[in-house]
Amino acid sequence: MPVHPSSPLSATVLALRRAGCVFAEDEARLLHETAASADELSSLVERRAAGLPLEHVLGWADFHGRRFVVDPGVFVPRRRTEFLVARAAALAPRRSVVVDLCCGSGALGAALAAVSDAAELHACDVEPAAVRCARRNIGDLGHVYEGDLFAPLPATLRGRVDVLLANVPYVPTDDVELLPAEARVHEPRVALDGGGDGLDVMRRVAAEAPAWLAPGGSLLVEASERQRDTAVEVLRAAGLSPRVLVSEELYATVLVGTAANSPSEDRPKR
Repeated sequence: MPVHPSSPLSATVLALRRAGCVFAEDEARLLHETAASADELSSLVERRAAGLPLEHVLGWADFHGRRFVVDPGVFVPRRRTEFLVARAAALAPRRSVVVDLCCGSGALGAALAAVSDAAELHACDVEPAAVRCARRNIGDLGHVYEGDLFAPLPATLRGRVDVLLANVPYVPTDDVELLPAEARVHEPRVALDGGGDGLDVMRRVAAEAPAWLAPGGSLLVEASERQRDTAVEVLRAAGLSPRVLVSEELYATVLVGTAANSPSEDRPKR
């Protein structure tokens, strides 16, 4: 339902409710705050009512207390993934070397760099649109590369990475069509589809991770609760020491795979 340019907040809420937006009131306020004119407001509301993700309509996502640019066609960072960043920050030693694989908008790496003493930040993604977006969000904080997983990273990072964030896709292929249209239609499938059991990309990352991690460095990945036992075995098979961390508040499951030698949390601060 189109919104007249002079419509009050209540009319925007009604339009969003009719479009099926669960948090219509909150979204309406954000749209009104973002629009620079009545005509722009009408356009924003129409785009949201047509099914575009709110973050793509606004042009940004709120993640870990900061706003990050999220362009159309780029994976939207989920609030539950703030738990992964928080756990990574707790593990990161001083002057750490951080790599953000499958970085999407670059929000994870940038958020971690903002709350930790990172000496180096490197991020990469296979999607050109994501790489352009990540470069805007990361800016001078680090370097962003385009390519598949570890392939574009500088060889000089081998054996030096303290924290390896890998927000890999983990939705099983057969379940992708069950996702909300916001994700299924407007986010790249490569950022969602994790293969038969959802763990294909995680297996590839885990297999290569030991060659890139510093002694005692950690790989952090997200998975669903039903995948946790299999994911633990994936990390163990790669030679990493696995742990499972859960946030009931955010419905998040994070797996940490620590490289050989002393555990990350016991490492001396550099």
